[in-house]
Amino acid sequence: MEHGIEAHGLTLARARLLWVLLHDGPMTQRALADALDVTPRNVTGLLDALQADGYIHRAPHPTDRRATLVHLTDHGRTAVTRLRAGRDDMAAALFAGIPAAHLNGFTATVVTVTARLRTAPVPDATSRPADTGRPHPTQQPQ
Repeated sequence: MEHGIEAHGLTLARARLLWVLLHDGPMTQRALADALDVTPRNVTGLLDALQADGYIHRAPHPTDRRATLVHLTDHGRTAVTRLRAGRDDMAAALFAGIPAAHLNGFTATVVTVTARLRTAPVPDATSRPADTGRPHPTQQPQ
């Protein structure tokens, strides 16, 4: 997918921002910063570059005169649509010929691991797990 991003003259960060606008519609810079988990200053830099290249435009917020709404332009929408098509083609090639049962098992595993990651406590970087004498779950038996 990064190759497709580069072909459009985009960085991964700029492509992520465009992707959010495509899926969530026009939004404020603050909402974009929250959605991307970056600072508002970072979003301003991304938007300046995207606007200069014709991917987005800013317009006054209709009800909050302190805010602006960021919109995709037709050029931006076309670029993200092409990126999505490239992603879909890549996924089709990656998963071609894999039995449905294997894909279902893979999907279930990814969903479970993702849910655990979202709820797992963050370990203290200075602490180490106790040595139980058993191999770590990710180690191969010898």
